[in-house]
Amino acid sequence: MIVAEEKDEVRAKLKEIFGYSNFRGNQEVVIKNILSGRNTFVIMPTGAGKSLCYQLPAMIKDGLAIVISPLIALMKNQVDQMNAYGVNARFLNSTLSKGEITKLKKDCVTGLVKLLYVAPESLNKEENIEFLQKVNVSFVAIDEAHCISEWGHDFRPEYRKIKTMIAQLGDKPVIALTATATPKVQLDIQKNLQMEEADVFMSSFNRKNLYYEVRPKKETKKQLIRFLKEHKGKSGIIYCLSRKKVEEIAQLLNVNGFKAAPYHAGLDPDVRMKNQDDFLNEEVDIITATIAFGMGIDKPDVRFVVHYDVPKSLEGYYQETGRAGRDGLEGVCLMFYSHNDLNKLEKFNKDKSVQERENARILLQEMEFYAESPVCRRKQLLHYFGEEYKENNCGSCDNCMNPRERFEGSEFVKIAIESVQQTDERFGLAHLVNVIRGVEDEYVKSYAHFDLPVYGKGDTEDADFWKAVIRQTLIYQYLEKDIENIGVLKISEKGKSFLKKPHPVELARDHDFTTDVEDEESSERVVVNSKSYDVKLFEMLKALRKKMAKEKDLPPYVIFQDPSLEEMATTYPTNKEELASVNGV
Repeated sequence: MIVAEEKDEVRAKLKEIFGYSNFRGNQEVVIKNILSGRNTFVIMPTGAGKSLCYQLPAMIKDGLAIVISPLIALMKNQVDQMNAYGVNARFLNSTLSKGEITKLKKDCVTGLVKLLYVAPESLNKEENIEFLQKVNVSFVAIDEAHCISEWGHDFRPEYRKIKTMIAQLGDKPVIALTATATPKVQLDIQKNLQMEEADVFMSSFNRKNLYYEVRPKKETKKQLIRFLKEHKGKSGIIYCLSRKKVEEIAQLLNVNGFKAAPYHAGLDPDVRMKNQDDFLNEEVDIITATIAFGMGIDKPDVRFVVHYDVPKSLEGYYQETGRAGRDGLEGVCLMFYSHNDLNKLEKFNKDKSVQERENARILLQEMEFYAESPVCRRKQLLHYFGEEYKENNCGSCDNCMNPRERFEGSEFVKIAIESVQQTDERFGLAHLVNVIRGVEDEYVKSYAHFDLPVYGKGDTEDADFWKAVIRQTLIYQYLEKDIENIGVLKISEKGKSFLKKPHPVELARDHDFTTDVEDEESSERVVVNSKSYDVKLFEMLKALRKKMAKEKDLPPYVIFQDPSLEEMATTYPTNKEELASVNGV
């Protein structure tokens, strides 16, 4: 009975505060776990409603919930949103004056504040720890928890100190949340926070509503303008590697009739904040940004994400593309790729320690494999995060829409597995390729691998061919990564069975990005308008939403999100009761 009452209370609060009748995915079980006072580790992709998992328990539990968050923009965005929902949420960071901090602390101690967002740097200050020791803390949530792991794509040293700091607040439940964690990163986070016993809730990494595409970096500005014309008036983010490129692309877009604004750390803080607000409030359609933008920016109706330059890691790419389609509607993810970008990124790492350089190199190598591989992009991404995708054709990426020619490759797969077996499962891809091709470098000599039966067995094919074979052998799960030793490959049970009883395996050659290929108009994706709602009414509702948002000084998505407007434009509610039945009202 108590469980049923708790369930009713949780759902009632969901409707009362957020306007939703139902939870999505793992949200409900995660929230119940937090309410029971258990340590909780949540791995949930962007757009799956991760923030709600700590926001709702904070409303139900007595006391103040602390949310540790890495970015000031993220804090402001979430605090504004919670305040719009009628919840007293605040943030504590370096942007506040002394007077504001004094008032904030008083409000927290007297119990007026339910949610407090804190930067890890602020938590590191002794006076803030002393202040929080006087507060009735309900639990501590660590958002973007992958920042803890030095194996992750966004390691932040101050995150490694979090466990020591929160231990000073007493024995409080800890909730760690991330949208991107490979098995290796997950293990590292749990060890660092000393929460190996935590209940782990992992949602599928599959963003079914996203279309993934990689194009060669050739006549890129022309390609970009053509792409944006197909998505005119839609909201989007374009990521660039340098601040200079961010400014240049924003200028290019404005000259070509698009409403765009730049966003990077070098801008005056007021200008940067204005550009971010203009994007959220639909005054501009497109933000051109360095990677720092968008980490946690909650704009649900981003319809496309473009990587003008190659990202530093597959985790980063997944998180950045995850900004698209957070409302569940279609999002397009386009990356322009070239080896030159990889070389630039390698140079950025030259001043790092040997270990950091090696970690960065392996992350870049994964990025290279992803871009050049002919395998379904969705299958590759999910495999990287330790999730199996059984379909060979997702129907929603360039590799599946325009498949490469395939060939029977069981003999090549056998050689790849044998190379791992005969080198005692202790080496990574580059060494295995050298052994297979019969390249006698220092490593091959020092380990006497020239004496192995597999040595030189594949000398008729080039290194790129064998990299592609080993990569596909890994994706098809005949090989697996060693979680403890980064970069090292091992044979899976499936691989051992294959060696005993080989069977046909279809492979395909990688994309060749080293040669210039003329753009083929026919290979461009055709956007089909298959809208089931009244498009004219939808546009009228969007205009009305924007007007109401301006009057209330709120981002439009806080009034209603696009899926709610689509439902209205489908069901045509004519009274308050019918309108109240629309999801999100």
